[in-house]
Formats: sequence, C-alpha cells, structure tokens
Amino acid sequence: MNKGDLIKAVADAADISQAQASSAVQAVFDSIEKTLKKKDKASFIGFGTFSTSHRKARDGRNPATGATIKIAAKNVIKFKAGKALSDAVN
Repeated sequence: MNKGDLIKAVADAADISQAQASSAVQAVFDSIEKTLKKKDKASFIGFGTFSTSHRKARDGRNPATGATIKIAAKNVIKFKAGKALSDAVN
C-alpha cells in the first residue's frame, strides 16, 4: 500500500471525496512529523508508537575497498507495533 492507496481506502471507508481524504491523511502525517521533530512520542493505542532515537557517530567500512569511513550521527525513527496490530497480523 502506498499513500495513494491509503487515500482511496480512507475515502471509501469514510464515504468522503478523495480530495478530503487526501487532506485528512496529509494532516495525520504532518502531525506525526511535528511530534517527532519535538522528540516526543506519537502513540496510537492498538496500533503502535512512533518515537525517535539518537544514533551516535561511528566508524564503518566501505565493503568494496575495505577503507574506514566516518558515519555521521543522526536521529532515527522507531516504530513499535501495538498488541492489537501484532495480534491482527499473527
């Protein structure tokens, strides 16, 4: 499923136009993004939790040459599935 598929599914499920569904889906994505930028968690009971974690800078290796390279520090996004989602998939 991609974003277009999600918009169509939301429009069909909520009986709204695809333009309205597109606005709603984008608003959800924007809200999650803003929350994660503030280093907060976005928790949805039954679905899961989005959070951020800081990954320190580290040394790595170029697999082609074997040369040591520096990998920069960065923030990464984590997702932990909720129990209801895990149960539904299994």
